[in-house]
Amino acid sequence: MELNSNQPSYWLTRFVILRLLGIIYAVAFLVAINQIIPLIGSNGLLPLEIYLKQITATLGSTGAGFVRLPSVFWFWHSDIALLTVSWLGFILSCVIIIGYANVPLLTIIWLLYMSIVHAGQDWYGYGWEIQLNETGFLAIFLCPLIEMRTFPKHAPPLPVIILFRWLAFRIMLGAGLIKFRGDATWRNATALYYYFETQPIPGPLTRWFHFLPHTLLKIGVWFNWLAELIAPWFIWWPRLSRHIAGSVIVAFQFFIILSGNLSFLNWLTIIPALACFDDSFWSKLLPGVLVRKAETAASIAEESKPMVITAWVATGLVVLLSIQPVLNMLSPNQAMNSSYDPLDLVNTYGAFGSVGQERMNVIFEGTSDDTTSNKAIWKPYIYKGLPVLLDKRPPQIAPYQLRLDWQMWFASMSTADQYPWTYNLVWKLLHNDTDAVELFAENPFPQKPPRYIRAVLYDYKFAPPGNPKGLYWTRTEVSEWLPILSNSDPRLINFLGSQGWIR
Repeated sequence: MELNSNQPSYWLTRFVILRLLGIIYAVAFLVAINQIIPLIGSNGLLPLEIYLKQITATLGSTGAGFVRLPSVFWFWHSDIALLTVSWLGFILSCVIIIGYANVPLLTIIWLLYMSIVHAGQDWYGYGWEIQLNETGFLAIFLCPLIEMRTFPKHAPPLPVIILFRWLAFRIMLGAGLIKFRGDATWRNATALYYYFETQPIPGPLTRWFHFLPHTLLKIGVWFNWLAELIAPWFIWWPRLSRHIAGSVIVAFQFFIILSGNLSFLNWLTIIPALACFDDSFWSKLLPGVLVRKAETAASIAEESKPMVITAWVATGLVVLLSIQPVLNMLSPNQAMNSSYDPLDLVNTYGAFGSVGQERMNVIFEGTSDDTTSNKAIWKPYIYKGLPVLLDKRPPQIAPYQLRLDWQMWFASMSTADQYPWTYNLVWKLLHNDTDAVELFAENPFPQKPPRYIRAVLYDYKFAPPGNPKGLYWTRTEVSEWLPILSNSDPRLINFLGSQGWIR
C-alpha cells in the first residue's frame, strides 16, 4: 500500500503521536520525581495523607473518595509510594519514546498519571493535567492489545484518529470562545499589549515579544482568532483543508512556546492536532527509513476485529461524555478547564479568558538580624522561574513545570489566606527545611535559618531593551503580603497546628 495514495492511512501519524506523547509523559513524571515530595509528601506543603482524610470525612468513606478521585494512592500513599509511581511512569514513558507501545503499557501510564493528578491538590489543578489524562486515554486505543512493535500488524483505527481531531477541536474552540466572552482586550485586539509581561512565567524571548510594535501585536491577536475560532472547523473538511487547519494550529502553538513558559501545555495541544495529518503529509517530512517501514507494515497489515470494535465502543463513550462539555462551550457562562467524570475522559478546556494588565509578584524575604526595623537586611528567596532579580533574564523552563512558581503567580493576585499553604512554606523556610528550600533556585541562608521571614508584593514591569543599567525588570513595592513571622510566633504555630501541619 502506498502511503501517498488517495485513501488516507495513519501509520506514520500514530508513530508521531505516540512518540510525542511519550515525551510529554516523561517530562510530567520527571516533574513529579523532583517536586512531589516537597509538595504533597508526608512533610510536604500540602501532605497527601491529610488530604485523603479530608476527602474521606467529606464523602463519608474511603470507597466514596476513591470513586470520586480514583488514585492508587488511596491504597498506598507514603513518600516511597509517591516516588515509586513517579519513577515507574517515567521509565514506561521512555519505553514509548524509543518506539514500543501497546494497550497494557499505555493503560498503566494513564492510571499512574491520573493517580498523581487526583492526589496533587493545588499543585495539579491546571487544565493540561486533565488534558493529558484525556489524551493518554485516547492513545490506548491507537495500539494493539499485546504487540509492541513500532509498526505493528494492525492499522490505527480511524474512529480513534477522529476522536483525536474532536479533542483538538474542543481545545482550540473552547480557548477561543472563553477569550471572546471573557475580556474586551481580546475583542479589541489589544490583549497582547499586556499578555507577554503578565503571563505566569516569562521566557528568554518574552520581553522581545512584549516590545513589538502594537500593529504586530494586534496581528497576533487576529492570528489567535484564526487558530482558535476558524481553523478548528476545517479539521472536519477533506485532506487539504485538514492539513492547512492542522498546520495553523501547530504553528500557533509554536509561537506560544517561543514566547513564554506554559509548562507542557502547548506541546500537549499539538498532539491531537497531529491527527489532522495523514501519511501523505508525514512521508514528505520523516526520514525515508521510517516511511519505508510504514509502507511495509501497511502492505501486510491485518484487520483486528476486537481492535475495531473496541475503538467504536470508545467512540460511543466519548460521544456520550461530550454532551456536557459541548453544552458548556455553548453556554454564555462557559467554565474553563473542567472535568465532568471521575476519570477525566472528556473535558472542557480554555486558557487566558482574561489578561491581567499588571504583573504582581510575591517575594519571600528573610533576615538574620535581631531587629525587623528599617535597619534589617532582608535577603530574597530566588524563584527558579518567576522574576526576582531585576538584572536576570528569564530562563527557558517549559516543557518542564515549576509548580511552586506557578502557584505563586496565582497567589500574587489573591491573599495569603486564600493560599494557606504559604504559611507552611514560611515555617519550613524558618527551619531551613531541605525539601522546601530546594523548590527555590538557592538558599540565601545556607549556614543557619533566618530569624524572620516576610513576603512582599511587588509590581514588576519589563525594562526597555538597551537601558543604561542593563536591567530586565523594574519593580515597585505594593504592600506587605505576609506579615513578619518567626518560628516562635504563636499565631503561626497555632494556625499550622490547626491544619495538622505541625504537631
